[in-house]
Amino acid sequence: MWILLLLPFIGLLWVPFYNFAEPSLFGFPFFYWYQLAWVPISSLLIWLVYRSRRPDADEQR
Repeated sequence: MWILLLLPFIGLLWVPFYNFAEPSLFGFPFFYWYQLAWVPISSLLIWLVYRSRRPDADEQR
């Protein structure tokens, strides 16, 4: 599951993939809304990895 945390890292560092003005969304160029879309996606992935962890022995008290 930890590999999911690499997706935002790779998706945002691969700039030539999203370095375009079109298509625009609500007047925002693709360059900006692609990066902004990763904020909730990253949050969701972090939550999924957190929920998939087994609790440690200390946390079960």
